[in-house]
Amino acid sequence: MSGGGGGGSEEGTTLEYTPTWVVAALCTLIVAISLGVERLLHFLGKYLKKKQQKPLYEALQKVKEELMLLGFISLLLTVFQGVISKICVSPEYLDNLLPCKQTAQEQESNATTTSHFHTVFASSISGKARRLLAESSASETGYCSQKGKAPLLSVEALHHLHIFIFVLAIVHVTFCVLTVVFGGARIRQWKRWEDSIAKETLDTEQFLKKKVTHVHQHAFIKEHFLGIGKDSALLGWVHSFFKQFYASVTKADYVTLRLGFIMTHCRGSPKFNFHRYMIRALEVDFKRVVGISWYLWIFVVIFLLLNVNGWHTYFWIAFIPFVLLLAVGAKLEHVISQLAHEVAEKHIAIEGDLVVQPSDEHFWFNRPRIVLFLIHFILFQNSFEIAFFFWIWVQYGFDSCIMGQVRYIVPRLIIGVIIQVLCSYSTLPLYAIVTQMGSSFKKEVFDEHVQVGLIGWAQKVKEKKGLKADTEGSTTHATSPGGIQLGKVFRNASTPEEIRSSQGADGSK
Repeated sequence: MSGGGGGGSEEGTTLEYTPTWVVAALCTLIVAISLGVERLLHFLGKYLKKKQQKPLYEALQKVKEELMLLGFISLLLTVFQGVISKICVSPEYLDNLLPCKQTAQEQESNATTTSHFHTVFASSISGKARRLLAESSASETGYCSQKGKAPLLSVEALHHLHIFIFVLAIVHVTFCVLTVVFGGARIRQWKRWEDSIAKETLDTEQFLKKKVTHVHQHAFIKEHFLGIGKDSALLGWVHSFFKQFYASVTKADYVTLRLGFIMTHCRGSPKFNFHRYMIRALEVDFKRVVGISWYLWIFVVIFLLLNVNGWHTYFWIAFIPFVLLLAVGAKLEHVISQLAHEVAEKHIAIEGDLVVQPSDEHFWFNRPRIVLFLIHFILFQNSFEIAFFFWIWVQYGFDSCIMGQVRYIVPRLIIGVIIQVLCSYSTLPLYAIVTQMGSSFKKEVFDEHVQVGLIGWAQKVKEKKGLKADTEGSTTHATSPGGIQLGKVFRNASTPEEIRSSQGADGSK
């Protein structure tokens, strides 16, 4: 066996026969890159805390958690790759559900290669002839071929799976950041509407000054009630479906929904900055979207199982996020239309400004948070599609059988781009404003110092209540309804808290 110093072949040299300067240089490079990334994330966190961007700081912590999870997955794959590759099964079990169908020539070549590996394995067993990753596949194939079986998963396949998981996580985080950045930019364009309303609302008396509004002449009603879909539920859904592609949120929509939120949840604060509240709430939601939840990993496993040659799963599955995104956008537009219909069907003229009534009944299963779950899944699924495409391209080449034919590739890429653009510039802004039309409001309605004060107050009330119960030897919970509600709301700071409107009106004054 060739090679200097008895170290084996060139790609199979172990650390025993590797120059120390090579080992030291490589370790220095890896440690330097790792520390550089760690310091970059550290300084980014300090910058966000300095700018009092707590939601974005928590999102950064979520990214660190995902990186730690990936590191643990990487460790498991590395430690157990030898054990996994030595799991031998009967060859007929590996002939089913293949991503690529082997030709007769390839099968014959594999059989010849296996026989060669068997010969090498049998003639070179010694303590100094152990191989690393480059020859692990050969040695494990020889190990299983001695038993007349085949390895369950080769070291090379484990290595490729390892790379794919990292690519998926990086692409998902990148796409989420781009979506929130572009969507946030669109939402920030509404600030001029907020500023113009603030100029008009000079004082509370002027804001609450009695006037008569002709409902059917209001711009908000004209856009959502007097047009297509007034007398037909089907046409109303069609109108909502197409409206998400153009002028998804107009100034009339913003002004009316803003006023409905204020009059329902904080009637005593007409100067409430609704735009700033939306931005804070969106930043908190970003922390949830940027992570990869357990149910998303289940989806990855299901896709890898169904990625069978001839099924074109990678093509059909691309339509799932596309259809969901269109459905979510249409639903959010339809919620706005429902709010307009409720007012227009009951009133011809009203005293004061036009006010809509927020309610959870307008959302699927009376739960506005379902929309965030769907957006999370859509973004992850789209990231998965793009990550899978580039991973196959780099790892196996554009002509790989897993990549598929061009007529399947081009539509996938076009759908991926459409999803990214539509979600950023239409669906996410719609989500930011329409989901505020539920029966509850989020704790971000309060400033940061107020949130801290309320949490502390609720905890003190709970402690006093517990002490009183211990003293009297009873389980009576005699406290004010507001204290109970806020204690319940702020008890779990890790979940997206929502406060019912009956309690929110008092808390906003």
